[in-house]
Parts: sequence; C-alpha cells; structure tokens
Amino acid sequence: MTHTLTYRIHEVAPYINWIYFFHAWGFPPRFAAISRIHGCDACRAGWLAEFPEEERARAAEAMQLFKDANRMLAQLDGDFHTHVRFGLYPACSDGDDLLLTDPEQEGRTLRLALLRQQHTTKPDEPYLCLSDFVRPLSQDIPDTVGVFAATVDADMEHLYETGAYADDFKHLLAQTLADRLAEASTEKMHQEVRTTYWGYAKDEQLSIEDLLVEKFAGIRPAVGYPSLPDQSVNFVLSEWLGFPEIGIRLTENGAMVPHASVSGLMLSHPSARYFAVGKIGEDQLEDYARRRGLPVETMRKFLAANF
Repeated sequence: MTHTLTYRIHEVAPYINWIYFFHAWGFPPRFAAISRIHGCDACRAGWLAEFPEEERARAAEAMQLFKDANRMLAQLDGDFHTHVRFGLYPACSDGDDLLLTDPEQEGRTLRLALLRQQHTTKPDEPYLCLSDFVRPLSQDIPDTVGVFAATVDADMEHLYETGAYADDFKHLLAQTLADRLAEASTEKMHQEVRTTYWGYAKDEQLSIEDLLVEKFAGIRPAVGYPSLPDQSVNFVLSEWLGFPEIGIRLTENGAMVPHASVSGLMLSHPSARYFAVGKIGEDQLEDYARRRGLPVETMRKFLAANF
C-alpha cells in the first residue's frame, strides 16, 4: 500500500542530524555537539570553555550558526511542510534483481536491477548486493521491500534568493536546513514504518540519538549513495511510486527537484548493512545495462564514478 505523509517543521526538526548540517558549513563533527547543549547562557559558556583557546572563536561561530538555524526553523514552521511518499510491496530477489508486485493493481510488477561489489577490502568478505538481504524467489515465500521519497515545499529552497528580502547568508541557511529537513523526514517516516506501517520492529524504543547512529533494525539505502549509486534508478522508482504526487520532478540526469529531496529503498533483514558498490568491471556494466534494458553507454554515463 502507498502512503503520503505531510509533516510540519516542528515535527521533523528533532530528527535533524546536525553533524551533516555543520559539515555543509565547513565545521568538523565535534562542533555539532552544541545541538545537545541546553539553551541557557551558562550551559553554552561551559561548552565553549571545553575548547582549547585557539578553537573558541570557531566554536562561538558554530554556536551562533546553531542559534540562527533554530530561529529560522521557528519561522519556517508556520508556512512550510515536508512530504514523504512510501510504499510497502511484496517482493523477492532474483539474482541481483528485486522483483516487486503491487497489491493495489493486479498484474503490476517491477524488476529492479541492482549492482554487486566486485572488490572487497578483505579476501574472505562476500561481494554484496542489496538483493542479498531480500528472500530469494526460489523459496517461494514473499518478503517485503519499501520504496520511499521525501522532499520539502519547493519554495523553501528559494527563500531570500532574490527580491527585496535577498540575503546570501539566509538563503544558504534555508537551503542547508531544507536538505536536513528532507533527511529528517525520512528518519521520522522510517521510524513509523518500522513500528507501525510495516511493524517489523513494533517494540522498538530508541531515542532520537539512537536513531541518528542507526541502532534500529534494517536499512534505507538512498539513490545516489554508495550501495545504490545509479541515479537513473530515480526514473524507475518515480514511475513506480509517483514522485510527482509530492512535488518531485526529475531532471534528464535523474536528479530530483527540489534539490532537498531523497529517495531509496527500505529493507528489514536483521543482517542488512550499508556498503559501497565501488569499482565495477565491463562485464557487470554490460550485464546491468541488459537487465535495465538500456544502452551500455547510457549506463556508463550514470555510473562514471564506479569506473
């Protein structure tokens, strides 16, 4: 079944991973600890005092950035939302492919081709593919695979860009917050999927800090990331799930607009883990292109980073 969720900013803001926010602004991960400090002046002063003298000015910048970010989140809350669309489908693996069926439309199926590692860091490590974490077709017992997409209201990315209220700093702040809010929405959605919609972890009781370090069961590999590097997969998932239903359109290269969007899969296998497909050979490229039903050179363009 396919679901569409709309969140208010204050509902997803607690799920923001501030490490990546500060990274976008050029701050090392340790500065993100300010997000866990109580807002009183004494607490903040104590946090600053923990830094060597030569780093305190930079830490003070991080503190001010965090204040500005939270002030903007409060302003965004009344006017903007985030949106998530996801579906949970009977599925199985067939080699390096996933086979999905749509229980809402009889006869509608999807064969999703995936990539497998051809190099590992240790001789005894398996060569992984995401399909390894889904029950195989040969067992004749259906598994479940989730497909998702998340985004923000399109205008959020363009705040303070032009006009009488143009402000380069605020515009960049709005963009980086939009990115984090889209990701935070997938975090909240995934929690709800695990405990309610799919319910394979009904008894899960994790803090947000636990969620952000992925202590939950299962994974949600995103398109364009190391386990699922082919951005053209967005064309397949969009047609299957209906990205336009939440305002996402795709460029000719498979990039999502708004930029503050994320898409991917959800897998529940307790041993599922993230990995990097890494470099692949011409043999797999040709096989993958055949399974995708696209020219080899088209696939080579989308997988340039994997050569």
